[in-house]
Amino acid sequence: MAQQFTLNELVSGVVNRLKSAGMGYYLMVLISGLLVLAATGAGLHAMIMGHENFYNVTREMPWGILIAAYVFFVVTSTGLCLVSSIGHVFGIQDFMPIAKRSVFLSIATILSGFFVIAFEIKLPWRMAIYNVISPNLTSNIWWMGTLYGIYLMFMFMEYVFLNMNKHNPAVVCGFSGSVAGILAHSNLGAVFGLLMGREFWHGPYMPIYFIASAMMTGCAVIIMFHILGYKVNNEKMGPDMERSLEVTTKVGILLICVILFFTTWKMISGIAGEPGGKYEAIMALINGKFAFSFWVFEILAAMVAPLILFMLSRGKNLKFMLLASISMIIGIFVMRFNLVMVGQSVPVYLELGVNEYKHLMDYVPSLYEMIITAGGFGMTALLFLLGEKIFDGHKVDADHH
Repeated sequence: MAQQFTLNELVSGVVNRLKSAGMGYYLMVLISGLLVLAATGAGLHAMIMGHENFYNVTREMPWGILIAAYVFFVVTSTGLCLVSSIGHVFGIQDFMPIAKRSVFLSIATILSGFFVIAFEIKLPWRMAIYNVISPNLTSNIWWMGTLYGIYLMFMFMEYVFLNMNKHNPAVVCGFSGSVAGILAHSNLGAVFGLLMGREFWHGPYMPIYFIASAMMTGCAVIIMFHILGYKVNNEKMGPDMERSLEVTTKVGILLICVILFFTTWKMISGIAGEPGGKYEAIMALINGKFAFSFWVFEILAAMVAPLILFMLSRGKNLKFMLLASISMIIGIFVMRFNLVMVGQSVPVYLELGVNEYKHLMDYVPSLYEMIITAGGFGMTALLFLLGEKIFDGHKVDADHH
């Protein structure tokens, strides 16, 4: 068993670790803290003065970059939960070393998602109250919010038990968290997939795609934050952790191939159909107004380049792996943005030949929306940096297996 510490020893340990950090660390904490503050200010101002004055969403395109950012963060959180659970929930030893930090990051990213969505919803506290007092069991969005709440609670309990070295309750919470995460996440896919009026999203493909792409994102985030974590703490990676990241890279390679396969068939099925909403949306991605972001970010940055770098690294070259994971995260963010935007950019009246709706619609995020989105990333960075020092690099004790 790990030795027990008194509260004073724990607090002084945290204080010493925070004091011993370098200037770069303090600077990063300051920048990420300021991003969160700016986003909170912008979000509250928009909430008080009215979203319509500060956000560029319209009645025709009601979902903007904030929805895309929310999707990105909760997808990342679920992915972290699922990949980390391979270790201590399903007992695969190679994944044990990444468990603690990954669970912590899954909490950090879902909190960032909630932070962003809070400013997207007009009055977020109403959602919390009415979610409980008048549940709508036929609403996908109700289920999504409820299941993510349950998921967050399990992840939080799992992290507490992992830190207390109580392995069995941690496994139970980890398994429950994984189940809640898969349910919540496939539900998020269904929020898109069950919309009859939006052909680009409609179909059984979305919930499955969301789970697979969540795990792909999870691999990228695990690799990036573990490499950065060792840099922040000025420590050398042990052989166990190196092995763990090597296996995560291999899982990442497999998942990139799965998502490439998904994307290819989605494109083919869209082109093969009759000219209409879905066809227009797919063509907008292939050679229309979304072509640049699709080919450069979604295909190249999120999948092809990382796939090549991961293969070259063989799971051992950390520089290649870090580069690949950063490229993936940027690409995946654009991928979420494209998903939300392309589906809405095709007017619902397109096929009726209404003159005003003959073309795809435009949306460019406003300054306020960009600040709030940056605040979401700032929050993840801030929680990561503080977590490294407070929880002493999320070390996993070798003696509790």
